[in-house]
Amino acid sequence: MTVIKLTNTKTRKKEVFEPIDRNNVRMYVCGPTVYDRAHIGNARPVIVFDVLYRLLRHVYGPDHVTYVRNFTDVDDKINARAAESGRSIREITDETTQWYLDDMRAVGALDPNEMPRATEYIGAMIEMIEGLIDKGHAYAAEGHVLFAVESYEKYGALSGRSIDDMIAGARVEVAPYKRNPMDFVLWKPSSEDQPGWDSPWGYGRPGWHIECSAMSYELLGESFDIHGGGNDLMFPHHENEIAQSCCAHGHEHDGEGFANFWLHNEMLQVEGKKMSKSLGNFFTVRDLLDGHDGMPGVPGEVIRFVFLSTHYRKPMDWTAEKAEQAKATLWKWAVAVNEKPVSVSEPREIPHQFVDALSDDLNTSKAITILHGYYKDGSPDALMHLSYCCDLIGIELQGVWSKWDHPHTDKMERLGTSLPSGEIVLERLNELSDHLSSLRTTAMETKDFAPVDALKTALLNAGVEVRMSKTGVELEPGPNFDPSKLEGLL
Repeated sequence: MTVIKLTNTKTRKKEVFEPIDRNNVRMYVCGPTVYDRAHIGNARPVIVFDVLYRLLRHVYGPDHVTYVRNFTDVDDKINARAAESGRSIREITDETTQWYLDDMRAVGALDPNEMPRATEYIGAMIEMIEGLIDKGHAYAAEGHVLFAVESYEKYGALSGRSIDDMIAGARVEVAPYKRNPMDFVLWKPSSEDQPGWDSPWGYGRPGWHIECSAMSYELLGESFDIHGGGNDLMFPHHENEIAQSCCAHGHEHDGEGFANFWLHNEMLQVEGKKMSKSLGNFFTVRDLLDGHDGMPGVPGEVIRFVFLSTHYRKPMDWTAEKAEQAKATLWKWAVAVNEKPVSVSEPREIPHQFVDALSDDLNTSKAITILHGYYKDGSPDALMHLSYCCDLIGIELQGVWSKWDHPHTDKMERLGTSLPSGEIVLERLNELSDHLSSLRTTAMETKDFAPVDALKTALLNAGVEVRMSKTGVELEPGPNFDPSKLEGLL
């Protein structure tokens, strides 16, 4: 049986993952607040935990894994967007929820098993808040209900922060009705023009943190296996989730229960800088997919490949150069797989070395190195592994082949050949170009140009036009090009 190891933020150690129930593996990941398009940073946790979801399904079986990711559809940002646009809150949240789903599907993410909206669980939130008050962990004050942080002795254990650090990091609201500056809102009053629900504390709406505690309890139970999200959510959101959930279910002293494993992905930069509208490097997922500022669109598979090339616990830098490299890699893989198509009747066996890489704390960068090895091998079995392993991490090479615009169309016409065989010939020309360039660099040092001249002569005999300049070597198929004469030149 495959052994999965995950770095648990809760213990700060890489641990063997043992589910509470192997027939019912459960994971909760914090989803978006739906008031606008998702930016590319929002896509990182989606892609990371989608790979984990796929791995869990592969190891335990699709019918034995439940993945929940919520939508926050009651929030002051949504209220503000409705006020400035004149549109209804429901209209905005319905539209932006669908945008999010469309964009995440475009980068290869499977839909979770459950995608609850906060507004569908108001009753469960009120019930949980009432229980916290009854147990002395929360109190009502001036139409608000606040969680009493001092009632939970383990508060701060997840993030490892001191109370002073937490006060500074949370930018706590100073309010006369708070007993402690760190106490956080579970329920707050709503005006007539704000969304609200009747409650024992008056007409109002829930605070942000209580929704995830209530929804995870309703859909996954008091204790479940994995809770995930970006590390920007570790404090205060996840810290507050733990506090209210543990106290609601009788674990205020030991801090046990709720989620056994906590996973957090690092943040994303763009071209080496923090993403910011003021720096002009703020892009939505849809901007990348459709193209922006004169830049062409980027296929969803490329976005996913770039993200997975960096381990989830390391900061990731999105660059145009990485996207171009990823696109070239995926295209040559798709060409190779389609040149030697795999029979659909063959068993879809995933090599242990690939699954083991993913099972080692989602080491996607190592997994991609293994994929490069399958491509380099080039045998039918290796290409079968390449195709099936890419499927496992959410990149369908058959889809790349069928959906993408085929590059080099003009060269295909000059070659007088069809895809994919023509693409393979062009790949060989590119490899020969690199080889000739390397030989020339060596010759400049040794003053022995015989290997350069020999390869150049062979290429010319094959009908290849050879252009050498200070900037590099370029090989183009000429009018008398004979691809059979390329064999054995490398």
